[in-house]
Amino acid sequence: MMDALLADAETVSAARRLRHEDDIADAVARAAWTVIAEPGDAVAGTLLRELGAADALDFALGDLPARPLASAMSGDAGAARRALTEARKRWRPRAELRAVRDALCHANDIDARLVTPGDAHWPVALDDLAANAPSALWVRGRTELLVAEPRVSLVGARASSGYGEHVAAEIAGDLAATGTVIVSGGAYGIDGAAHRAALGVDGATIAFLAGGVDRSYPAGHQQLIRQIAEAGAVVSEPPCGAAPTKWRFLARNRLIAALGHATVVIEAGWRSGSLNTAGHAAALGRPLGAVPGPVTSAASAGCHRLLREYDALCVTSAAEVRELWGMSVPSSSLRTTVDPERVRLLDAMSSRSHASVEELARRTGLAPDQVRARLGLLDLEGEVRRDDRGWRRLPAQRD
Repeated sequence: MMDALLADAETVSAARRLRHEDDIADAVARAAWTVIAEPGDAVAGTLLRELGAADALDFALGDLPARPLASAMSGDAGAARRALTEARKRWRPRAELRAVRDALCHANDIDARLVTPGDAHWPVALDDLAANAPSALWVRGRTELLVAEPRVSLVGARASSGYGEHVAAEIAGDLAATGTVIVSGGAYGIDGAAHRAALGVDGATIAFLAGGVDRSYPAGHQQLIRQIAEAGAVVSEPPCGAAPTKWRFLARNRLIAALGHATVVIEAGWRSGSLNTAGHAAALGRPLGAVPGPVTSAASAGCHRLLREYDALCVTSAAEVRELWGMSVPSSSLRTTVDPERVRLLDAMSSRSHASVEELARRTGLAPDQVRARLGLLDLEGEVRRDDRGWRRLPAQRD
């Protein structure tokens, strides 16, 4: 595929306009990987580390044996062969020259940049994710903020309370006014409050999106995302045009946790997605803080859980957040019970229309065999049904 990509003048021209550096082959290959592989694909990440982006792309889409993968899997040739076979089934339906060209050209249209490992503005903190590190980042705005210091990740509930938003604004505003880069996810609630507070004091902020940087999501934050792109940075792992699916929100959380020198959960319910970000921070050894709230507030139950069960430190002010950066927090045993493949498949299905296994494989990036296996389990659980038109999701049951 690399020969075809580099022979396409429009693809190469678009890549040159997106880059700070001159290695166009690497840039094109990494752009292709963002199109072909889902965020956090460990098999893709292993090949990238073992072979480099361009050679990994040709290897992945060819028929060569799995030796490079086996060497990275402690010599387990059987496991490597199975992993590569399944991965190739995921990647090949997306391996289209036009899709890569469109991603590069669309990024040019919105003045986005492609930042890759080795660039001056590549955040080496993301390399701590090892095989789950992104192949590249698409960025609108100030790419230099990715390497500015210090950086703190502030996250919390979408359905936040007035108390939570007040605390988020106080902490984010104080930190941003004194030079800290505020990292969050651009969502409603705590994320939005943190971003706005940083912008309000002419500070720096980074928003990680689950979809492409051309897809302002949620819709009610279009103006906010535009302001962040102008004064800060809007970043995504998937290419332009990619939809912000539930699975990609979960995958995006690892980037928020990895980029911050510390992660602080300001308000979160018992099963809030913010706990997923906290879990990534703990697994990476990043300092983790949580803001306490009223014991009667369900919106603070997740923060109290972090404080009680997962070694998070109590944070009530910007000064206490600054103290986190010099501390070493042991990895937590925090785990999420979310099955990412199940979430990805259900998110790709509709209760109003039917889809074939092949179409669902294309939408999710899962191999057809994985889709069939998951559909069988979901059918037993009463989540999906199949008829002569294909598979559809069943409407949620109401009590």
